[in-house]
Amino acid sequence: MNDARRDLFRNTNFRWLIGGGALSMLGDQFTLLALPWLVMGLSRDPLVLGTVLALGSLPRALFILVGGALVDRYSPRRVLVLTKWINVGLLGLLAALTATGSITLWGVYALTLAIGLATAFSYPAGSAILPQAVPAALIQPANGVLMGARQLVMLLGPVLAGLLVGSGSEPALQGHGLALAFGFDALSFAVSAWTLSKVTTAPRETPADQAMLGAIAESLRSCWQDHELRALFLYFAAIAFFVGGPIQVALPVLAAERLPGGAAALGVMLAAHGLGALAGMAISGLKPQWRLSTLGGTVLLIDSIAGAVFLVFGHVHATWQGALLLLPLGALGGFVQVAVYSWLQRRIPPEMLGRSMALFMFIVMGLAPLASAAAGAALRVLDVTQLFTAAAVCLLGVVALGALFTPIRRIDYLETAAG
Repeated sequence: MNDARRDLFRNTNFRWLIGGGALSMLGDQFTLLALPWLVMGLSRDPLVLGTVLALGSLPRALFILVGGALVDRYSPRRVLVLTKWINVGLLGLLAALTATGSITLWGVYALTLAIGLATAFSYPAGSAILPQAVPAALIQPANGVLMGARQLVMLLGPVLAGLLVGSGSEPALQGHGLALAFGFDALSFAVSAWTLSKVTTAPRETPADQAMLGAIAESLRSCWQDHELRALFLYFAAIAFFVGGPIQVALPVLAAERLPGGAAALGVMLAAHGLGALAGMAISGLKPQWRLSTLGGTVLLIDSIAGAVFLVFGHVHATWQGALLLLPLGALGGFVQVAVYSWLQRRIPPEMLGRSMALFMFIVMGLAPLASAAAGAALRVLDVTQLFTAAAVCLLGVVALGALFTPIRRIDYLETAAG
């Protein structure tokens, strides 16, 4: 594994990818913090803030399959470079309007919608470019480093962004902190586009020219006809539903109702989960031999452990208890995320990778709001302990069904793209 790690950082393509990608991810954290702060300076209505955030995610959910089809037609690198330059223009405009005090709510709505639309194309492009840029043997170590870097940036980025924007009790709309945050993100996209232009990708088969809906339908049929891929997609849809809701909704409720410190306690627990995910991603990338004999067996075991953690989590009454449970839960999730992502990139034919990865993202991200809504509705009739217990039972049930009635447990680590 030391040889693989050494080969990875000797790979020129990977060095360009990790350099520009890490800077771009850092810039994203600045916008994620500055945008809500800007909205609060324009309106104190929480509905307005919720609408702006929804406009950032809605076009991604609606158009990500279209984005995947375009990635397969024109290549991940071309689509990704184009979306980065589009973001340079959009964020540069947002920075300029904010700096001059000319920004309005309608301007925020329009720019947020456009930025969200760009992510519908950049997400599948970003997931499809790695197998064309590094050798197959380096895909899992590369994913481990890239995802670990993203997790690290998610932990440190908001702190740096907060220092830049300022910590005053009132949003300083006329100040330059917000404009600098948006400007930094625009600059990070420009640098990332330049580094991406230095990446050379392997030649691939050019897909047949076909209508957009036909290309999407082709990828849906291909994924459905691949029994292992179909089983894994459906399995992770169910896992995302029963894990996402409690983490996103029940965890804040637990912190508010039971734990001293409220929001501070929630922050500590989420930080523990994030640190665990960072460690798990690093281990999966650098020590892929730490596993069961098959990828499917490893996935089922880890999700079984997650179900057991959920059974206990409803009985947490101290912040340290929650953090102690979320740290290994994050590590297990980070470990399996890198392994599964790498398997998908090796399994799916290169000419269909953009569409298939877009479908996987659509399934997971599309279920997130449904899972949150379901958890919120359930908390009207259940208490937090009962919700975590119900989620644990459902999670363990999904694992049992996956183990007994699907080919998941037989999925091997060494799958290559099907021909």
